[in-house]
Amino acid sequence: MINSDKKTNRLIKEKSPYLLQHAYNPVDWYPWGQEAFDKAAGENKPIFLSIGYSTCHWCHVMERESFEDQEVAAVLNRYFIAIKVDREERPDVDHLYMAFCQALTGSGGWPLTLLMTPEKKPFFAGTYFPKTQRYGRRGLMELLEQVGSLWKTNEAKVRESGDEIVAAVHSQRSIPNKTRPLSSSINDPSLKDGQGSASEAIQTWGTQLIEKAYKLLAQSFDARYGGFGRAPKFPTPHTLTFLLRYAQDHPQEKALAIVRKTLDGMAQGGIYDHVGFGFARYSTDEKWIVPHFEKMLYDNALLALAYLESYQLEHHPKDAQIAQDIFTYVLRDMTSPEGGFYSAEDADAEGIEGKFHVWTPQEIEAALDQETAARYSAVYDITPEGNFEGKSIPNLSQGTLGKIAHDNSLTEDDVLHSLESARQTLFVTREKRIHPHKDDKILTAWNGLMIAALGKGAQILGNRSYLEAAERAANFILTHLLRSDGRLLARYREGDAAYLGYLDDYAFFIGGLLELYSASGKPHYLRTALQLQEEQERLFWDEEGGGYYLTGIDAEELLIRPKDSYDGALPSGNSITALNLLRLARLTGDERWERKAEQLLLDFRDALEEHPSGYTAFLQALQFALHPSQELILAGSLESVQLPKMRQIFFSTFRPYASVLYQEGSLNEIVPWIRDYPIISGAVTAYLCQNFTCQRPVQQVEEFKALLKNS
Repeated sequence: MINSDKKTNRLIKEKSPYLLQHAYNPVDWYPWGQEAFDKAAGENKPIFLSIGYSTCHWCHVMERESFEDQEVAAVLNRYFIAIKVDREERPDVDHLYMAFCQALTGSGGWPLTLLMTPEKKPFFAGTYFPKTQRYGRRGLMELLEQVGSLWKTNEAKVRESGDEIVAAVHSQRSIPNKTRPLSSSINDPSLKDGQGSASEAIQTWGTQLIEKAYKLLAQSFDARYGGFGRAPKFPTPHTLTFLLRYAQDHPQEKALAIVRKTLDGMAQGGIYDHVGFGFARYSTDEKWIVPHFEKMLYDNALLALAYLESYQLEHHPKDAQIAQDIFTYVLRDMTSPEGGFYSAEDADAEGIEGKFHVWTPQEIEAALDQETAARYSAVYDITPEGNFEGKSIPNLSQGTLGKIAHDNSLTEDDVLHSLESARQTLFVTREKRIHPHKDDKILTAWNGLMIAALGKGAQILGNRSYLEAAERAANFILTHLLRSDGRLLARYREGDAAYLGYLDDYAFFIGGLLELYSASGKPHYLRTALQLQEEQERLFWDEEGGGYYLTGIDAEELLIRPKDSYDGALPSGNSITALNLLRLARLTGDERWERKAEQLLLDFRDALEEHPSGYTAFLQALQFALHPSQELILAGSLESVQLPKMRQIFFSTFRPYASVLYQEGSLNEIVPWIRDYPIISGAVTAYLCQNFTCQRPVQQVEEFKALLKNS
């Protein structure tokens, strides 16, 4: 960790908060770069590669145990060239070497630890290592000494092992994710129907694939606590939004109940911060009570979207409240003065996991009056024995809220409302504690997700401050992370914009711009989204294997050019791109984008069919492709009273396949068909079109409501 009294290493010159945490280690760290590789080659030393991120708990543990230790540092410096990588700055390096780790060990995680030849070919991989053998894990000291000795005595064998590993992974990924080229997909006889077009191919197998994914998710659903599978449990919000779409199409199935149970379980559990709001990374237990306390920007963006869409479909006020609370947290704690959004908050405070977030009954009693303290502790499970290392994580999972409400002839909402002042007091009290580390770098990709969430929040909840925050963030990216030549960059911190943007930066930011256009009506955002999509095609598209690479054609050449389609904690750039392309096609009328989206879906057909429940963001693009179009064209001044009213009414119900366009003169060039929908008699005019057929134009709000009711 940072200690200004110690000697620094090369990492002190970096901007990454993670690398700076290691700048005072006695390990002679290098950042990823040519200097390190030249040093390894010149001295013929193997490379020790350590990949992590600044809010990673086990990264901190390994640093305290090993990288701050003089004995470990001496061995590392003697036998290896040590390189540190921030996985959030270099997702390409992380993705590639995680693939090597998974191939070698069958698992992965962070900190990610690899031993490599000077040519960057890994011959050993793992994750966390204690200094000496412990927890059934090999000790780092033992490993380093053995490998250092082996390199000196049998370097050829070590190099041969590295060559074999690279060849094996390369052969597995030569057609990434078991994709097939478009030509073979479209010409597959099993896909042909009529003329055998991509659209017809998708119609043929898409519905069956969606059904298969739903059944797999239903089988893994935890009916008792919500979520999927056993502990640890992850929120997987894109799985929930897939199920919301499925539920709308199949109201007789239990998909909606699955979403409801999961959203409620998370909102009641300790994974949700009941004092300061926002969700933690995941739950270590099946009940959602004990989280891994770090908070990630992307989790909160995606969960806000899930709660907002659930609110559209079911109109439970609690869903809207959770989304609003997420935005309160992000705008209060995770927003830079310039408007960009920070990346994450650590699980640890003062070196102790969860210390910032847990309470004792005595701490509650010291902050509140006796009666309120007793009620708060009863409702939020604050007990003498605690639920986490002798202290308590506030949660509503124990069922006491309902009992207290019943005993006092109140509703649960009444009880919670009566404790809102207590929550605010506890928040002020907690603010006096030493805060967890905040990773204040601004990532284009993750900002794109939060821009999309805020844009959707503005549309659904009618809160203009959300729109303003989304616009500030988008304008920050366009000002500070878009080069004059049109190339997006990935990371900004302390005035420094760096790293060529990856696929996720383009895909997530384009998605955010499309949501921002829908919320604001400003054509600049749609025009910019189109420009960036054109640039994405040039930089990332794989002409031979189909799909988009993670890195651009102008990026550093790695051992294997990575490509990703799996929807894990984050949806993949390929899946979000598929949805972006379909939205662009509906907005602009340019069929080129629709054809490209269909190509993309077919390119990853094998992966989708093999494990459909692992591609739920991809499947949302498939759902979009299978549904008829619906467009709302609003012609009139963006400053009028009528126009935002109509827009909010339109989005008061769940319309995941709808597009909103605004009749605005400068848009005619990129959306030529919009000329056919003029303002009538100077008043705001709404046109509702479905499946290529438009209803009569309306100008009154009540008429508009009636039109929607009958559509």
